[in-house]
Amino acid sequence: MATTATIREISGMWKEDKRKYVKYSSFAAYALILETHILPAFGDRTEIHENDVQAFALQKLQEGLSPKSVKDMLAVLKMVIRFGEKLGYFSHEEWHIRFPLRQGCQAPDILDTVQYKTILKYVGTHVTLRNLGIYICLSTGMRIGEICGLRWDDIDTDSGLIRVRRTVERIYVPEGGRKHTELIIGPPKTRNSVRDIPMTSNLLEMVLPFKEASDGQSYVLTNSRRPTEPRTYRAYYRKLLEDLGIPHLKFHGLRHSFATRCIESNSDYKTVSVLLGHSNISTTLNLYVHPNMEQKRRCIDRMFKTLI
Repeated sequence: MATTATIREISGMWKEDKRKYVKYSSFAAYALILETHILPAFGDRTEIHENDVQAFALQKLQEGLSPKSVKDMLAVLKMVIRFGEKLGYFSHEEWHIRFPLRQGCQAPDILDTVQYKTILKYVGTHVTLRNLGIYICLSTGMRIGEICGLRWDDIDTDSGLIRVRRTVERIYVPEGGRKHTELIIGPPKTRNSVRDIPMTSNLLEMVLPFKEASDGQSYVLTNSRRPTEPRTYRAYYRKLLEDLGIPHLKFHGLRHSFATRCIESNSDYKTVSVLLGHSNISTTLNLYVHPNMEQKRRCIDRMFKTLI
């Protein structure tokens, strides 16, 4: 492909255009991918071929990055190239990048039933604002940023609903080759993440005394106008697991645990997907629906009974 501009120059124009249409956190993520991965590899190039991109992808995998991370990088690179093509700089042919076969689909790490009950019992009998956040997560499957962004006016005790309307996240912002971080309070991850989640009777009973004494604009975890950072809350959660003698599990594992328990209780997949705020049901199915051998046997037995 012929061009009079480098990938670095085109990416600068693309960033200025993209900034107007996406969330600030998404823009920062794109910029970080460009500065950290794409520009060091391709910044001074005036053309990129499929074999260049394939070699880049394999190198990143060998460095230990996940397939998803590499695919995110390729998505940003493709957006830059298509932007350059639209401006008349590039003539782009579609790439067909191959990834090594993965050995099966690994289920997410979760709490077992005993561990789940242990945490619920502890935080339910040692009620503090931070423990309440963990109880909410185990009762709703909310993300940590959504828990940190939850305000008292998001909890409707009359209708028994939690309204997910914002998230808190600390993001890397690369500017002029220098990276710094910013705490961002913004809308949830996707449009589907804006959702209303019913509370259990136990959760409603726990939140009522706090809600009645609260300032509606205050954040639940701090009962002040300043939210807790996700990394600070993760540190508290890690210490809680240590105190309870439960092996380390990422905070996101609480969300996975909630979803898995819902699936195991024979809840319909669409409802679980909506509760979690997934963009489509396939995300829920791919993450949490992993039939065991007994379920497979029952499925085959039921099918053959229809033939008799």
